[in-house]
Amino acid sequence: MTRLRVDRFTVTSRVDRVTVISRKDRLMVTSGIDCLTVGIKSFAVASRNDFIYLTKSVLALLLSISLLSSPVCAAPSSSLGIVVYADRAHVGVGQASVGTTVFSGDRLSTEQSGSVQVRTGAARFVLSGASTATFSLDGPSPAATLASGSATFSTANSNAFALHVASAVIRPNSDHPTIGQVTVLNPKELIVKSTRGSLSVAVEDDVREIPEGAAYRVVLDPNAANPQGPRGAGTKGYGGPPAKAARSRFIWYAIGVTAIATYFVVSEAFESPDRP
Repeated sequence: MTRLRVDRFTVTSRVDRVTVISRKDRLMVTSGIDCLTVGIKSFAVASRNDFIYLTKSVLALLLSISLLSSPVCAAPSSSLGIVVYADRAHVGVGQASVGTTVFSGDRLSTEQSGSVQVRTGAARFVLSGASTATFSLDGPSPAATLASGSATFSTANSNAFALHVASAVIRPNSDHPTIGQVTVLNPKELIVKSTRGSLSVAVEDDVREIPEGAAYRVVLDPNAANPQGPRGAGTKGYGGPPAKAARSRFIWYAIGVTAIATYFVVSEAFESPDRP
């Protein structure tokens, strides 16, 4: 706030002449960062027009000072999202609650039976119990890195969100509404499921598509042994052959078809990001 302070003055008016005399010899103009001091012995205003001109000049001076001081106060960092649901969840070391703003670099975590949901642009992100993720920017798009546990995300377009797990990047494969779920098994293995729309999984230049309704076990170490999955009736698709083995940055194994119906998917996933 900018303030104009004159220690003491008197104003005498005689019809068309106004005389302003300062009893002090200083007129102090103070802004948030500056102190501008102008030495004044005395001054007179010859007419009312001059008085109006003087008033406008002082106001212009104050406005200039306020505009100069504005850039000094740094603008707040842009937020990536806002917490819309929280139960036994944390942002950093603090408790997460509805309305908490999430910034790039913020670490979200949940207790064993906790959950937290974040609305970020045209996407929703749900962190399940006993899970940890850190928010960031992936180019112009919001993103999160899932370190442990499980997370579900929904998007309205292909650039709405990206989920990182170690060297893998999981994102929507099209501009159609998409819902994906990722579970970290260990630092080198994860399960990726597509509930709606298709997903892309990329490790450097190795990019593959997971179609709607499919689930894959992804092994980030191409030299890892073929994980043994249950076999027999009802397990069609388990332990499928690795794709592009010689050039692979990762290998994957189909583990069947998934159908996930959750409260998140039904009532929250595709609400407009403008809806409070």
